Amino acid sequence: MNYKLIAVDMDGTLLNSDNVVSDKNKNMLKVATEKGIQVVISTGRIFTSAKYYAHLLGLITPIIACNGAYVCEYHKNRVIYDNDIDMYNANKIIDILEENNAFYRFYDNKNFYLKNLESMSNKYGEWKTNAEDIFKVKVVVLDDVKNYVKEHKPKIYKYVVVEEDDEKLNRIKQQIMSLKGIEVVSSWRGSFDIMNAGVSKGNALKELCKIFNINRNEVIAIGDNHNDISMIEFAGTGVAMGNGEEEVKRLANIVTDTNDNDGVAKVLKDLIG
Repeated sequence: MNYKLIAVDMDGTLLNSDNVVSDKNKNMLKVATEKGIQVVISTGRIFTSAKYYAHLLGLITPIIACNGAYVCEYHKNRVIYDNDIDMYNANKIIDILEENNAFYRFYDNKNFYLKNLESMSNKYGEWKTNAEDIFKVKVVVLDDVKNYVKEHKPKIYKYVVVEEDDEKLNRIKQQIMSLKGIEVVSSWRGSFDIMNAGVSKGNALKELCKIFNINRNEVIAIGDNHNDISMIEFAGTGVAMGNGEEEVKRLANIVTDTNDNDGVAKVLKDLIG
């Protein structure tokens, strides 16, 4: 098969357990780009974080961020597609999360909003401290989330809800899912993501293929979690990581090795040489 595009997830896929891209994965992505294949990072992360890794890997390509809610050619600073949550639902979501005393955060294209800085994931704390200015994730700590959103009306591409208590997490999830015009998906254990209806990595990938006149059969998509299913099903060749969720493995065409054993490099070597 003459492949033209590879869409690859980050966490649990391209990144190993230490949040590092291995040399083998880097080298294989370089081989792909030298063959004229576009490598597209497709992630649930905020755009700024994904942009850093694209720059690190030398990828001059669009980035699918926030589970497909924001797609941008970072090297041209050109937004190809965005789909933010409308203000009515944004406020309804906040009401539900506040009533349940949930820990949550939300993103626009470059800002990371949350109430409690101490509860923030360590990896984003390191980003704020160590990244170059152009790649820093700006963390905005809010005392009153609802008033801030009402006053400033940020473009909210994604909420992330994190809870250790599975029963509480599922209860909140069901309440959020009762809202019309909302998409809910899991991207990591103990959490779920909230986006606008119709937002998915698969739909974003479909839009890119239209723009670049690429047939879905010419696409490889690689991922590990539920938010990767849509792009794995869309692609002509869908690949699940060995460390991936069982449903992802069941729906994929190929199951490769784990993210700690260079699964991305191994499957691409088989598919593109």
